[in-house]
Amino acid sequence: MDSPRTPAAPPPVAYRVPFELERRPRHGSLRLRNVSPEALDGVRLHLDGPGVMAASLPQQLPPGSALEVQVLGDGLAVETLLVVRWFRPDGVEYLWQVSF
Repeated sequence: MDSPRTPAAPPPVAYRVPFELERRPRHGSLRLRNVSPEALDGVRLHLDGPGVMAASLPQQLPPGSALEVQVLGDGLAVETLLVVRWFRPDGVEYLWQVSF
């Protein structure tokens, strides 16, 4: 006879990316807005691939606030990724890759 099983714990709920990205291709700019209820710390942007972007210093992004960055270059959609790095209030680090 089988022993009674304890019900399995439900799987963890996925963490939704806390950003809304607005692209302005004619200006070469991007606006990254924090749409979560949490203040995000150490938010940084990194460009991986060809293209030019001003250096991004880590900063806090309270709910509803935004970062604007200008990215210039040819062929961004083919060879370049924007990497967004941030820390949640519990100190866990996250990375999000954005394709052009």
